[in-house]
Amino acid sequence: MNIEYFLYVRKSTESEEKQVMSIEAQHYELNEFARREKIKIIGIFEESKSAKDPGRTEFNKMIAQIQLSKKPVGVIAWHPDRLARNSIDGGQIIYLVDTGKICSLRFPTFWFEATPQGKFMLQVAFGQSKYYSDSLSVNVKRGMRQKLRRGEWANKPPLGYMSNLKTKNIEPDPVKGKIIQRLFAEFAEGKHSMKTANERLYFWGITSKFGGLISNSVMHLVLTNPVYIGIIMHQGEAFEGKFDPLVSKETFDAVQARLKDNSRPRRIKYKNDFPLTGLFKCGECGRSE
Repeated sequence: MNIEYFLYVRKSTESEEKQVMSIEAQHYELNEFARREKIKIIGIFEESKSAKDPGRTEFNKMIAQIQLSKKPVGVIAWHPDRLARNSIDGGQIIYLVDTGKICSLRFPTFWFEATPQGKFMLQVAFGQSKYYSDSLSVNVKRGMRQKLRRGEWANKPPLGYMSNLKTKNIEPDPVKGKIIQRLFAEFAEGKHSMKTANERLYFWGITSKFGGLISNSVMHLVLTNPVYIGIIMHQGEAFEGKFDPLVSKETFDAVQARLKDNSRPRRIKYKNDFPLTGLFKCGECGRSE
């Protein structure tokens, strides 16, 4: 039987797959493998996305075409972990093998036959891939908490700070750090509304990623971020940062008070110059009309 194959290549953009072959390298190796093995490829599916969770667009397209195919097809990939790292996607592949929709799976680095032993080994390969992803997630979270306990910033530096590769922490940016200090000082003194604060940052050269004014929501996040007084917040828990704060506690508290005061609804008084205004009052609330 002349089997026709779908070729699937995947490379995650996440750090979990730094050592995995690039998309281009997988294409080259799989095409060479197909040429040597005289494999006929009728469709190529490529994507850069993690397989830890279900929902990959190109993978789902391939599965849909396999299900709609009137004759059994094969799939060629670099390794089973390119196809699935979660139980749902792995289960779909095995089910399509069980029902005969997939009659062949070919991997340069993994042997497979549609036999009970072959399907068992495929399940083991998918299970190992899922175990790797789950373990990696746990290890990353553990490493994150350890950095937080050491007072190290673990993400992209906040506005006003820069990364220090030697200390593996953040430190004040010599230019933007002073801008943040001045922004907090002026806001604490009541010199700015949210709008004028945005305009002030724009004047100092700090813009949105599109080159315009930053939004009010971003400005609010900046003004309420306790990192500027040396506190790291992570999932509702506070950690003492081992880096220089940009703002004093007094200035930060003054800014929070200003923000709270600015968020209060303002009463609008309307002046009515109507004749006989105030002669009658409401029997229930006592308001003059």
